[in-house]
Amino acid sequence: MRTVIQRVKHASVTIAGKVKSKISEGFLILLGIEEADGKEDIDWLCRKIVGLRVFDDSEGIMNCSIKELRDETGTERTGDILVVSQFTLMASYKKGNRPSYIRAAGHGIAIPLYEQFCSTLSKELGKPVLTGEFGADMKVELLNDGPVTICMDTKNKE
Repeated sequence: MRTVIQRVKHASVTIAGKVKSKISEGFLILLGIEEADGKEDIDWLCRKIVGLRVFDDSEGIMNCSIKELRDETGTERTGDILVVSQFTLMASYKKGNRPSYIRAAGHGIAIPLYEQFCSTLSKELGKPVLTGEFGADMKVELLNDGPVTICMDTKNKE
């Protein structure tokens, strides 16, 4: 699994002119899945994402996880997460200029793994994560905060 994790002030997914999902401060996660991915990849990735200390503490230092955000009054709250399937993250670009997506899992494998990833991430976060729609033509809008963008690949854990 490959992810692009973006710390955002807000993000949304629009499909056919209608907003499907919208979040405030938290993470927009683009998720690419390959056939070799499984439960171990999901568990590792979800723990890493929820534990990422990339939100500012009271001193303005990136020292807090998504579960330790503070609102304007200083009250601690958990941030939001929006997960968007992104098969193009699995692109191979070694030969020529037209990317190959042969490493991307087909729908029969990718959809159940995507759903399991979202379910596991919700449990780790302690609240529901919002999603795009697998295979749909989505318009993703975001305000990247920082910007802070982190790429993770479960095949490159070290």
